[in-house]
Amino acid sequence: MGMIKVFSGSQILAQALNEKIKAVGVDTIMKDNIQSARLGGFGNSDLAVEIFIEEVDFGKANAVIEEFRLSI
Repeated sequence: MGMIKVFSGSQILAQALNEKIKAVGVDTIMKDNIQSARLGGFGNSDLAVEIFIEEVDFGKANAVIEEFRLSI
């Protein structure tokens, strides 16, 4: 079982999608590359926030993810 990236974008959009995915009972991992770069002293704004889920949960979260992508 591996993790798959389901979103990469701004922190605001990632947080909104993260809440929607969690609402259907799927655990997520958010990787905040913006914050990591800032803390490392790089401050690069080109990096994004990524959301990962377990592969086995993709079927459960796919409808939420697609609905979110169509709404933005």
